[in-house]
Amino acid sequence: MGEYSGRNAVITGGGSGLGAAMADLFAGEGARVALLDIDGARAEAKAEELRGRGTDAFALQVDVADRASVAAAVIAVRERWGAVHVLCANVGVQQFGAVGKLTEQDWTWVMDVNVHGVIGTVQGFLPLLQAGEGARHIVITSSASFFQLGIRMAAYVASKFAVTGFGEVLRAELAPEGINVALLFPAGMMTRHIESSIAARPAELGESRFDQADIRAMMAGADIDAAAHVATAEYAVRNLLAELRAGEPYIITHGNYRAQVEAQQRAVLRAFDRLEAAG
Repeated sequence: MGEYSGRNAVITGGGSGLGAAMADLFAGEGARVALLDIDGARAEAKAEELRGRGTDAFALQVDVADRASVAAAVIAVRERWGAVHVLCANVGVQQFGAVGKLTEQDWTWVMDVNVHGVIGTVQGFLPLLQAGEGARHIVITSSASFFQLGIRMAAYVASKFAVTGFGEVLRAELAPEGINVALLFPAGMMTRHIESSIAARPAELGESRFDQADIRAMMAGADIDAAAHVATAEYAVRNLLAELRAGEPYIITHGNYRAQVEAQQRAVLRAFDRLEAAG
């Protein structure tokens, strides 16, 4: 009998990477798990693996950028379980490139998935969370990029600022209902993120470009120590359950960028100091 025994968890991006690591975590504590992923085959393979360990798990092929696809998943989960206790809105695609080179199609794709996909997922499953009892959590995957900005990542960073703001308001609105909203800030991970992003881009929006020069520029510009910044997905979620249990609003998974966050906050406070001095 684990902490989540008899509880139901829905995880987008659950077929691999961070989502799959979350699935392992909740399944290990007795939860029933629904894995939603645009790569249906990978989601099913992960669900089969979990079933082999005794978990009640099932997979659904879902494109979170398509509201009809999300709505169909909501119906399937409602018919199977009736309520949800944990929703991990864990989805994100990446398109590197200098601001001047990002196309309208690049922005459309990243925002459709990373922003509208998260919002649509939360709005779709919210009634099932409200139908649940006891502790309930929404985990929204933001990014360390929210704090540690990197050049050549404008679309991705902008999308993570948007979902972070969405999560902040959502937390305030749902607190009276006893639904906790946690923002997760993972740094770099050894996952299929780039590969899955390229594969997921709709053909009508053109090819997803990937240039190692953009990665090198981003790492250098953000002064990133790869040894501290990059970890496995399993390592990134090691403290997730404890953080949710404590109801913490922000979850830093790994990465050595505390000094940059403190410097940013000091700069904001200095702006207030100048305002007050000016009268």
